Amino acid sequence: MSIEEITKRKNLIFIILSAFFITNAILAEIIGVKIFSLESTLSLAPAQINILGLYQLDFNLTAGVIIWPFVFLTTDLINEYFGKDGVRKITFITTGMIIYVFLIIWIATKVSPAKFWLEVNHLDLEGNPININTAYATIFQQGGGIIIGSITAFLVGQMLDVYVFHYIRKLTGQKYIWLRATGSTLVSQLIDSYLVLFVAFFLLGGANSWEIAMVFAVGSINYIYKFLVAISLTPLLYIIHRWIDQYLGKKVATKMIDVANEEF
Repeated sequence: MSIEEITKRKNLIFIILSAFFITNAILAEIIGVKIFSLESTLSLAPAQINILGLYQLDFNLTAGVIIWPFVFLTTDLINEYFGKDGVRKITFITTGMIIYVFLIIWIATKVSPAKFWLEVNHLDLEGNPININTAYATIFQQGGGIIIGSITAFLVGQMLDVYVFHYIRKLTGQKYIWLRATGSTLVSQLIDSYLVLFVAFFLLGGANSWEIAMVFAVGSINYIYKFLVAISLTPLLYIIHRWIDQYLGKKVATKMIDVANEEF
C-alpha cells in the first residue's frame, strides 16, 4: 500500500469517527429534553432503587442517554488511533457546534410564527387542539443551566477519558483493549453523571435548585445505566477495532496506536 493510500485511509477513518461523534453528541443534546421510563419501555416493573435511604428512584432517564454511550465509544476509538490531540480537537469542535446548534434553535423559537401555521388544526395524541408554536418552543428550548451543565460535563468527561485511557494503556500495553476503553469510559462517566446535574440543578437551578442529596441520587441512577451500557458495548468496540485494523493494515494500525500513546 502506497503512502498516499495509507494517508487517505487514515483521513477517512478520522472523518468517519469524527462525523459519528459530532452527530451523536448534537443529537443527544437535542433529544435530551425528553425524560423516558426505561422500565416501561422494556415492560419491566419499576426499579425503586433506594438511594441514601431518602429516595426510591426508577430509571427515568433523559433520552440523550440512548446515544451518549456511542459518543464515548467513538472517543475511545479516536483515542486509540489518533491520540489525545485527535480527541481534544474533535471535542472542542463538537463543543463549538453544540453551542452553535443551541443558538440557532433559540433564534428559531423566537421568530414570529406565520399566521396560517398557527391556524392549522394541530392535535395531540388524544385529539385535543394544541398551540403548535408553544409546543415547538417547549420541545426545543432548554434552560441555560442545563446547557451550561451539559457542556461543562462533556468537556471535563472527555479530557478525563483521554487521561485514564492512556494511563491504563501505559500499564497494560496493547493488551486488554476492553480495559482501557471501558475503564476510561466508566471513570469519565462517573464524573459526567454527577457534574451535569450539579451545575444545572444545584448551582444554576435558581428557585428550583436541587438538594445535593438529590443530585447524588439521580446521578447514581444515571451512572448505573451508563455503566451497564458501557459494558454491553464492549463487543462492538472489538468489532470496529478489528475492521479498522483490517482496513488500514495491521502494521499501519499498530504504528498509529504506538504513536498515539507516545503523545501522552
